[in-house]
Amino acid sequence: MNRRVRKAVLPVAGLGTRVLPGAKTTPKNMLNVFDRPILSYVIEEGRAAGIEHFVFIVGRGQGAIEDYFDAAPEIENALEAKGKADILAEVRRDLPKPGQMSFVRQMAPLGLGHAVWCARDIIGDEPFAVMLPDMLMAAEPAALAQAVSAHDQVGGNIIVVEPAPEGEAHKYGIVDLESQTGRLNRMRGMVEKPAPGTEPSNLFISGRYVLQPEIFPLLEKQGKGAGGEIQLTDAMAELMKVQPFHALEYEGVTYDCGDKIGLLRANVAFALRHPSLGADARAAISGLL
Repeated sequence: MNRRVRKAVLPVAGLGTRVLPGAKTTPKNMLNVFDRPILSYVIEEGRAAGIEHFVFIVGRGQGAIEDYFDAAPEIENALEAKGKADILAEVRRDLPKPGQMSFVRQMAPLGLGHAVWCARDIIGDEPFAVMLPDMLMAAEPAALAQAVSAHDQVGGNIIVVEPAPEGEAHKYGIVDLESQTGRLNRMRGMVEKPAPGTEPSNLFISGRYVLQPEIFPLLEKQGKGAGGEIQLTDAMAELMKVQPFHALEYEGVTYDCGDKIGLLRANVAFALRHPSLGADARAAISGLL
């Protein structure tokens, strides 16, 4: 029987270069998408997938992330005194129960693989999820819930993928499948930014993973790869030699919030789908066209 996925690693230590100067004093994953920070949506997705413990890999100057997921007595007391129960509920919606979040300092920006490795002692010997917060995924059921369900079905390691835009597969990490039937298929490899015309598929790795703990010793000895960083994909390729990997083409839409236009698209999309403000948002956006 496959062990349940209870923990998730969120690498949030990046500098947010593509969204500067907005990320100069505000961690990029704390930038707003319509009415709340990017991380609020990611945590909501994780909880919908049954995640019980979130491990944030943080860097210098990112105390705002930890503060956001802490109580704010001054604000909460003021809202309560003014009878603003609806706003108070929104402020408290992301608060964890004690012990449900850990914050690990990544001392230097050595790559995604190194960030994941930093969580090894908290994850321990069990399967875990990796959620790249830059990528907001609008899906029902939640994207990670789809990945966890796939893991329950086939075990091993699950990589969430989606079709690359026409003619742009060479810009992404592309999965190589043994065969393609339906949305869940066994992998035989991965290619990082393949030369145009050589892509093994049009499915790119889009920011959600379920991995087995055997990835940690591989990451520990993993040398630097592309960009002079310790790459998670290199360790996954090594693990693939002894464990099965499946690619799951999830049902949903991804917004890359690490890019200014992607962040704009996410703001518009999530504003339009807001349960109470969506109609007003649509009217406001239409008025600008």
